[in-house]
Amino acid sequence: MTPFLAEVIGSALLILLGDGVVANVVLQKTKGHGSGWIVITIGWAMAVFVAVFVVAPISGAHINPAVTLGLAMAGNFSWDLVPTYMAAQLIGSFLGAVLVWIHYQSHFEATKDKSDKLAVFSTAPAIRNLPRNTIAEVIGTFVLVYAVLHIASPEVGLGALDALPVGLVVLVVGLSLGGPTGYAINPTRDLGPRLAHAILPISGKGGSDWAYAWVPVVGPLLGGALAALVFVWLG
Repeated sequence: MTPFLAEVIGSALLILLGDGVVANVVLQKTKGHGSGWIVITIGWAMAVFVAVFVVAPISGAHINPAVTLGLAMAGNFSWDLVPTYMAAQLIGSFLGAVLVWIHYQSHFEATKDKSDKLAVFSTAPAIRNLPRNTIAEVIGTFVLVYAVLHIASPEVGLGALDALPVGLVVLVVGLSLGGPTGYAINPTRDLGPRLAHAILPISGKGGSDWAYAWVPVVGPLLGGALAALVFVWLG
């Protein structure tokens, strides 16, 4: 397996399990309907754990452009590979979202609320204020990437043994900082599934809210870059 394919698979697993837990909570007539925010945050943390554990030995398990950017800025990853990794992450996240739609197709049909359908695929703010929403994404991603920079090996990136610590970081970010925006903290985690929502023939879907879509892309990239700068500055 190549690092490119590993990042595709890792990102697909991340979204299949992460968006999958959201679908299980918000869509109608699922076994997990209405089980709430704690289930979602734990599900996302475990999605990260599985994705990192599976592909870490091959690609370093970035599965997030903000992590890739942060590692490159910190001197722990080749800039030449950054576009390849980011492309793989976007492809994988799109594929993972398609799998969620296939898996929950009957429940998408049973759900009438268009915002619930979009929530399966992409984040949305609790209070819509784009500058403040962006700052929230910067802060959440800063915590994630700064922690990853301390966990990751300079030579490889994340290893399989790092899967649980990274999953726990994602869990605490979701529990502590996820309330304002739903904590994308990963540009392709939001962009790939949002593209899938726009393209797929989802029953009764509404718009994909492209006016907000830049926030979970720009915010995490800024947060990852800032984490790298602080990491290098503090040595």
